[in-house]
Amino acid sequence: MPVEEFVAGWISGALGLALGHPFDTVKVRLQTQSTYRGIVDCIVKTYRHESILGFFKGMSFPLASIAVVNSVLFGVYSNALLVLTATSHQERRVQPPSYTHVFIAGCTGGFLQAYCLAPCDLIKVRLQNQTEPRAQPGSRPPRYQGPVHCAASIFREEGPRGLFRGAWALTLRDTPTVGIYFVTYEWLCRQFTPDGRTPSSATVLVAGGFAGIASWVVATPLDVIKSRMQMDGLKRSEYRGLLDCMVTSARREGLGVFFRGLTINSARAFPVNAVTFLSYEYLLRSWG
Repeated sequence: MPVEEFVAGWISGALGLALGHPFDTVKVRLQTQSTYRGIVDCIVKTYRHESILGFFKGMSFPLASIAVVNSVLFGVYSNALLVLTATSHQERRVQPPSYTHVFIAGCTGGFLQAYCLAPCDLIKVRLQNQTEPRAQPGSRPPRYQGPVHCAASIFREEGPRGLFRGAWALTLRDTPTVGIYFVTYEWLCRQFTPDGRTPSSATVLVAGGFAGIASWVVATPLDVIKSRMQMDGLKRSEYRGLLDCMVTSARREGLGVFFRGLTINSARAFPVNAVTFLSYEYLLRSWG
């Protein structure tokens, strides 16, 4: 099994995370808290109350772990295509795989990624939802002192299963949307690249950016449910499961609740995924 795709996915994932984490913090807060009137209000309140550092809460743990998760995604995707088509990454521009094969390989990568991502994403969401400013002498410390303390607290208070809270919603979110993600990327690359040629950097940037937007348009409803279930149990369990969370959220806040964070998700998705794909393709070309 070629390992270059895993290494390239590792590096590109870390670059994309560093660029997109502030957007992700705003998105998570909009989805799980009702104290903000919109994106701008959330940004202003976060900055005033917590300074610029508030946008980077929960980043250290995913920065260390997302590399592994992205490595799994891109590595499994590329190697699944290798099994389905018997062509390596370098050969696929001359012998492009069918979109069906691309979708199946993407879904496979998304499914396996979700299992690796679930505990990491839970810890990230819990830390991002801590709105306390940095600790001052005499002030009340936040519930979680960092990612390790957060993981230990969840394990102690909610048991081992607590670390996988929201995992079903995450799996349902990632499995089809990652397939759509890679199909969109491949389709756009082929539209703007002559047959048998390697896509230019500009094409990769645009295709990666729009692939990110397309996948998040599909993923946002389940992303909202995933985030709410991850925060459930922090004080008391409010939802009996994924379906109950969906019904309860819709009944209380209307169907619009499933699209909370879509605007900020789309704004984040373009630059993050453009950089992710560009660095991934660049690394594979330089090693190939």
